[in-house]
Order: sequence, then structure tokens, then C-alpha cells
Amino acid sequence: MPVAPGAAEDRAEMRRLHRLDEAEALAPLLRAAALPPERGRRVHMRALELVRHARAAHRPGADVSVFLAEFGLDTPEGVALLCLAEALLRIPDAATQDALIEATLGGADWQAHLGHADSLAVNASTFAFMLSGRVLGLEESRAVPGAIGRIVKRLGEPVIRAALRHGMRVLARQFVMGRTIAEALGRAGDTDGRRWRYSFDMLGEAARTAADAARYFDAYREAIGAVGQASAGRGPVEGHGVSVKLSALHPRYEALQADRCVPALVGALTALARDAKAQDIGLTVDAEEAERLEISLDVFAAVRADPALDGWEGLGLAIQAYQKRAPAVVEWTAALARRTGHAIPARLVKGAYWDTEIKQTQVQGLPDYPVFTRKAATDVSWLACARRMLELRDALRPAFATHNAHSLAYVLELSSGVGIEAQRLHGMGEALYERVVARGEAPVRVYAPVGSHEDLLAYLVRRLLENGANTSFVHRLVDAEVPEEAIVADPVEAARAGPARHPRIPLPAALYHPDRRNSRGLDLADPAVREPALAAVRAAAARDWSDAAQRRGPSREVRSPADRAALVGTVREAGPADLDAALAAAAAAWRGWDARGGAARAAVLERAADLIEAHRFEFLALLAREAGKTLPDGHAEVREAADFCRWYAARAREWFGPPRELAGPTGERNTWALAGRGVFACISPWNFPLAIFTGQVAAALAAGNAVAAKPAEQTPLVAALAVRLLHEAGVPREVLHLLPGDGPSVGAPLVADPRVAGVAFTGGTETAQAIARSLAARPGPLVPLIAETGGINAMVVDSSALPEQAVQDALTSAFGSAGQRCSALRVLCVQEEIADRVLGMLAGAAAELRVGDPLDPATDVGPVIDEEAREGLEAWCRGLATAPLFEVPVPPDVARRGTFFAPRAYALPSVRALTREVFGPVLHVVRWRGGALDALLDDIAASGFALTLGVHSRIESVQRRVAERLRVGNTYVNRNQIGAVVGVQPFGGHGLSGTGPKAGGPVTLIRFATELTVSVNTAATGGNASLLALDAGGV
Repeated sequence: MPVAPGAAEDRAEMRRLHRLDEAEALAPLLRAAALPPERGRRVHMRALELVRHARAAHRPGADVSVFLAEFGLDTPEGVALLCLAEALLRIPDAATQDALIEATLGGADWQAHLGHADSLAVNASTFAFMLSGRVLGLEESRAVPGAIGRIVKRLGEPVIRAALRHGMRVLARQFVMGRTIAEALGRAGDTDGRRWRYSFDMLGEAARTAADAARYFDAYREAIGAVGQASAGRGPVEGHGVSVKLSALHPRYEALQADRCVPALVGALTALARDAKAQDIGLTVDAEEAERLEISLDVFAAVRADPALDGWEGLGLAIQAYQKRAPAVVEWTAALARRTGHAIPARLVKGAYWDTEIKQTQVQGLPDYPVFTRKAATDVSWLACARRMLELRDALRPAFATHNAHSLAYVLELSSGVGIEAQRLHGMGEALYERVVARGEAPVRVYAPVGSHEDLLAYLVRRLLENGANTSFVHRLVDAEVPEEAIVADPVEAARAGPARHPRIPLPAALYHPDRRNSRGLDLADPAVREPALAAVRAAAARDWSDAAQRRGPSREVRSPADRAALVGTVREAGPADLDAALAAAAAAWRGWDARGGAARAAVLERAADLIEAHRFEFLALLAREAGKTLPDGHAEVREAADFCRWYAARAREWFGPPRELAGPTGERNTWALAGRGVFACISPWNFPLAIFTGQVAAALAAGNAVAAKPAEQTPLVAALAVRLLHEAGVPREVLHLLPGDGPSVGAPLVADPRVAGVAFTGGTETAQAIARSLAARPGPLVPLIAETGGINAMVVDSSALPEQAVQDALTSAFGSAGQRCSALRVLCVQEEIADRVLGMLAGAAAELRVGDPLDPATDVGPVIDEEAREGLEAWCRGLATAPLFEVPVPPDVARRGTFFAPRAYALPSVRALTREVFGPVLHVVRWRGGALDALLDDIAASGFALTLGVHSRIESVQRRVAERLRVGNTYVNRNQIGAVVGVQPFGGHGLSGTGPKAGGPVTLIRFATELTVSVNTAATGGNASLLALDAGGV
């Protein structure tokens, strides 16, 4: 892979800053951004002048700032607007459009906004936005649902629908320069001779398929040619340009897929850059999510080093100030410019993915955020980077993108407008920049999005989110209630006055504070983390993982499903004597463990969680080799096991303390307490050999029981390591016993033994039913069974869903962990009106999956667990007697070594045709017509399973309708349906899917315990002393 000489040498500081403590990252930026008092005063006065001029010169309807201020995201109307903007234009069928309109507009008070502002966009958009230049009035009543009914009766649903679609197009036109590059260039030519430059951004979602990437590449190429002609030789500085998103050029633009995406992206971007050079225009690479930063720099450096581009200084890079790495990226870019001998246009932006970065960091449990959590800190970072870029004008051609008057005044003051360019977005900030242009203070470039209405949706929503927030400058500028001084406040002073970190955005580790600590994540996208982690995993994978415990059963080899020739280790299984000795010891020891109390047991489990995390690389290696888990899946399982330990520790403290006194009549004392039951048999499956095994064991231990744990026969070595760590954490050996072996030899006699006081089981429904019969047939006490079984899990997708999101979530849910999750998607139900598009995209996205060695971080899908599982899947597919809709190829050398099964999908005529759970990477697809949702839900419910359900719809009433009709254990809306998080999404079903309670739920431990109530007659000694004492001295 070609990379500019030395390009990788400048990453050390970048990696140091990546997730640095916020206060530590901010301190040098505050020093760098601060100005001497006199210069600071001049910036302040200049910013005030800009704001006053912008407010005075603002022309209602010229841009959408008044519109956004009126319909803020803190109002129901703003939320309704966001929903409509995101979905209405892409919905193909009238019925779903009408349902969305009713659901989003019905609860909003649109009349309150009529006449509230001077802007035509506000008043004409209220309720129906525009229809023949007049508002569909709501003056008659503030009861909007009633008004909707009256208007529909008067004008008819088609008219309302057309009005709203037209209104959305009017709104879109405010943000988007044109549907085509020709239309956008035409609008750019009608700017009354003002000195605007344009950079055209071809809109669209990230490529999901190779076909998407090819389509976007062609669109960029067409744009470069058209812009070059329109720019008429003015060059990259004076003329128009084009911006490009790398995510549009490759469907797997991911750090873990760098070996294939980086060379492909270098090739694509080089071709575009050569076209841009030939046209003598600029080409800027946009910044995207933080995890893609380093590979984007690899691509950029390689393209900049292309000899064919010598003499052209139009290849530019966007730099996000909200990233803590921004100062290092500025230095890296300047160093690259000097190495290659070409100045680099550097576009400084605040950043557009802040909310995504915060959420993803929390979800992944990473040490800190890659972005600043306070807006003032981002503004300070922008100022510090801007100042440094001005110092580097020998290497950089700085461009400063902002709609903030203080930020703009700052760079104008420091640069005197020399050697810089200011930038704004089309449809925003025009009033602010008119004075700058009129006075010739700096050239201004307008970032101008181009795309069809379907392609603009994600961009439009991002703009609405950014500028509808009441903290945004655009929002505050047009809000007359906000004083000018507040608008131009110095962010350096604001940052110094407040805490470095936002007080309402905790670190991921403290997400559940004070209840428990969150489990540690592993950022495999970060090379500074990934490289040592992989080295540790490979070293652990080379070890012999044989279980050294001496038992009396047969010794058995454990081989890897990814390579049947590879010996993972050996295990000696439990014989009858081992089983008897374990149960005898456990029966004798459980009362002492129970007597320790919940707090003491909690401390042991918390130590176990720490040990599990400390040994995570050993677990990753063992999970990959013994269970075929990919590294991301394996680490998610390590986190889940640690979460189980900490969650049940917290619940033990909550529920298993001193007896609780209950309310009652005077003269008696009533208490309630929980205690252990005795010996619990915990029987776990191979598909989550660490998480489910640990979860069962930790729950039973937390409740005060002893445990006899039987792991799946395929994965005893993972369990052996987990038990060793639990013992090391302080669980007495006589309290926790590992009994490896198969079902008939160990599982059946364990369940039948009268010393077992409870059974926790996860596995197949038929096995759970056999255990229930065995327990019912036992003489003596009734024994509780806690069973979590499988499901024929459906995902319902209606035509309001975003196809790209539905496809990604279906792909993850169906093929993640090779489909070997009880929560996995088994049947995808897509509304007919969008089915062709969704299924075509699904096939294209599936074609990009990698099936292979689970120890390779680039692998998406590993093997199925054994040959029996593979043969069962093949038999099921043969029985369908139809060709698959698609099948992901398995490389022949991979297929020969292990028990791999190609992920695939089949069309079914009805959900009822899926008669059993198919446990593997086989997705079934059913089409359903709009209007037939209830019949579809009846078919899904008829299976009798009730474990997980996915719903993709933008219509809340549809979401509720599906969830309430099916009433499954875990319903997931507009996301994937796997990966339940302990304590956040308690997991488990009912019906054929289990008995409850849910794993990782608030009341799980009660089922593992027995309840004890004690009532004491305190008046039995001859009188009620406490009652008589009430009036002592007062009679």
C-alpha cells in the first residue's frame, strides 16, 4: 500500500491525544487560544458588529435560521418536523405517508407558531408548509387532531399529503443547492456578482454495497467535470471545488477492514484527484467518524504522494476541532505538505457527528471520549487550531468553516483576511457573511450540498439537529430574546468558568454509577490499542489450554471449529463419583456461603469481574479457538460476563441484607428476607460459553447458593478458566464445582439428584421441556426451573424505515456470531413496497462480509460450532427446495479446515413456513403488503416463541402496535436485535422461549432464592410497651 514517506511517523502525538482526559487535553488549548486583552477586546467588538449587522440585515426567508429558531428541538413541533424531514419524501406508498403525517403532526400545536415570526418559511410551513402560497389554516382550534380531521374532510388526504411533500421539498431547497450538479451550478451562477466561492458536496448515505460505491464514484466524477467547466480555469483557490466522503467510495470503510478498503480508496481517490487536477479545481476530503480518522489519513497521504499530482495544490483535508486529536492532525497535515512540497488546503470545522461519538463511546465502554463533551471546549479547540493554522500558512492554505460570529471575528483579527478563506453552509449564515464579503475582509466559500430528495435526508436531519438545538449560534442569532453580548461571549472564558467535562455526560466506566462500574471496552479501531491486544491474543492462542483438574471420567480432546486439526486442549470429564462428591460438598457448604450475607458475596463477585477483565486476552483467544468467536464477539462476551458479576453483586447488596421490616398493626413486628435455596445446577450452552455460564453461576452464588456447573460439552475449557478465576476471587471451592461432560452422562443425573434445589438452564426448548419433566417426576420438594430457550425471531420493516439502517441491522442480527445466538434474527418481514430495494441492498451488503479465521480481526463471520450443526443447517436448506436469494462465499481453504457454513437468505411465502428455530447464519425473508400488518403479526405470534423482535418504522403507532400485539421478551425498535446489555436490556422470553425471570434483570435473584417472613408478637410478654410509651409524660 503506497503511503507518503514518514506519514506514519507523526501519529504518536495523535494517539496520545485520542482519548486523553478532557481537562488535560483542554489546558494547552486554553493557553493557545487566549489573546492579549487588547486583541481580545477587538475580537469582541468585531463579533458584536457582525451580529448587529446580521440581525439588522436578516431577510426573512433568505435562509432557514428563523425557521429553525421557531421550530426548536425542544418543542413537539420541532420533533415532528425532524420526523417528517427524515422520512416523508422516501416513503413510496400513500397509506404509510398518511400514517406518518398523522403520527407526527397530530400531537403538535402548530397554531402557536402562526404569525410568530416574520419569515415566510415559518408561516407558510406551519402545519402543511405550503399549498398554493397559503397556509392550510388551524385558526379554528388549538386541538390539532380535530383540525386535521376537518382539513382532511375539506381537502382530502391526497391534498394534505401533496402539501406536506411540497413543504418538505421547500425546506430541502433551503439546505440543498440542487438535485443535480447542473441545477446546483445554475443556482451558484445567480448570486448577483457577490464574491462567493462554492464547494459542492454530493449527498448520500455511506455506501453499503459495491454498486453504491460505484454509483457515488461516478457522481463525483461527473461533478468534477461539470464544476471544472463552470470554474473556467480560476484554479483551486479562486474557483469552485468538490468535496468527497470516503465512506461513499467503499462499503467497508472501517479500520478493521483497512487491508482491503485503504488500497481501494487510494485508487478511487487518486482517480478523482487526477480528474480534479485536469480540471484545475479543488478536491477536499471530508472528515467523518473518529474511528476512521487514521485510515483516512493513510488514504490522503498516499494520494498526495502520487507523482501524477505534482504541481497541483488542490487536494484538501477537513479537520474536526471537536476531536481531541485536532491539534496533532493540524501538525500532521503541515508536515505532510512539507514532505511532499505541496501546500495543503486545510478546512477547519467544529464537527458534525458529536452525538454519535458520545453514544458509541458509551456503548463500547471505552476509557474516554474522542471529542470534547462541552461546546465551549470545542470552540476553544477550534480557536487554538485556527491560530496554529495561521502560523503554518507556509504549508497550509487555511479555510475556516463557522457560523459563529466570535470564531469568525477571531480569525479575521489574527489574519487580517490574508491567506485564508472563510466558509459557511448553503442556506445558513448568509446574513453573517454578507458584511465580510461586502467589505472584502476575506473570500468566502459556500459548502453546497447536491443530491436528490432521497439522498438529502441524512444531511437534512443532521442540519436540523445541529441548528435546531437552542445552544447553536444560528439558533441564538435569530432569537431576539438572546442578548448580543451572550451570543459573542468568549469561549475561552466560558471554558475556564465551568468544569472541563460536561457534568451530565459521565465517563463510560461511570455510566451506571453509583450502582456498579461499567465493563471495560476494547477499541480495536485504534492501532495503539489493537496492535498490543492482537499480540497478547496470539500469544494466548498458542498455549495449551488443557484443564488440569483430576476427575474420574474419560479424557477428551477439544478441537477448534475453525480448524479441526488444531488441538485447543484436553479435558477430563466428570464421572458418577465426581458428580456425587461435588453435590455432597456443595450441600454441606451452601449454608455457610449463604450466611456470609449479600454484601460479602458481592465483594467476591466484584473481584471476579476484575479478574475476568484482567484476563480478557486469554478469554479472547480461547473463545476464538474453542467456540469460533470473532474477536469483537469474543470481547462483547467478556464484557457481558463482567457485567453479570457486577450487576448481581449490586443486586445482592440490595436484596440480601438484614431482614426488611414490613408495615403492620401495633404490638407485632413483621420482617421479610431472602436466603439461598441450596445447591443450584447451572447448565449452560456452547454459543455463549463465558457470558451465559458466568451469568448463571454468578446469579446463583449472589443469592446464597452453592453451584454445580455443567458447561456445554463443546466448550469446557472456557468454563474451566472462568471457574478458576471465580475461585481466585474468593468463591470457596466446595461452593462452586465444575462438572464437564455431555447431557446423558452429567446433565441428566445432575437434574435428577435430590440434593439439587434449583436448575438454571439455557439451551433448546425440547431439552428444557425434558428437564421440566424430570424435575416434576422427582419425589420431594418442588424444584424451580429457570429456563431461557430459543426463538423464531422476526424483524418487521415497514416502508417508513430507512433502508440502509434496516439492512445493516438485519445483517448484524442474522449473521453476527454466525447466527448462533438465541436472539438472532430468523425471519425478515419487509413491506412489499420497499422490498426490492431493501433485499437488493441486503444481498450487496452481505457480499462484503468476510467468512474466515475468528482470530483475524477482519473476520465478520466465523464457523458454526461443529459438524453436526453444519450438517443440520445443510439439511434444512436442502429441504427448502429453492435457491437462496444470496449466499456469501466461504474461501475454499477456509472451508476445508473448519466447520464453516456460508451465510445465506431464502424467500418464504409466509412466516408460518418457518416451523422451527434454525440455529445458524440462515435468514428467511417474507414480503408483506401495506394494509396486511395484522395478518403478518398473527403469523408471527402463531409460532409460540416470544424471545426477541425487531421493528423498523418511523411511525410510533406502528412501533407500539407491533410490540403490544406480539409481547415478546425483548423488542428492539430501529436498531439491531442482538447484544442485550446486562441491567440495561434484561434478556429473556416466555412461551416456548423460556420461563423467566430475565437474565440481568432487577428481580432475577429472587427466583434463585427463597423468601422468609418472621412475625413476632411483641405484646406477648404482658403488654404493648411501645404503644403505651406514645403518651408517656403527656397524660
